[in-house]
Amino acid sequence: MAEHEENRENATYPAEKARQGEIILKTRPRRVIFFGGLIGFVLLAIIIRVIAFA
Repeated sequence: MAEHEENRENATYPAEKARQGEIILKTRPRRVIFFGGLIGFVLLAIIIRVIAFA
């Protein structure tokens, strides 16, 4: 059992397997939704900050 845990701690993975997911924005609707969400998040943060200081 201890040997199995030791192997898990020392395991190495190639970079291709350790990479995180990719954002696939191949179609126009997906790009619009993605960038709309980013812009919406930034605007929400600005509005909250303005309200907090008002």
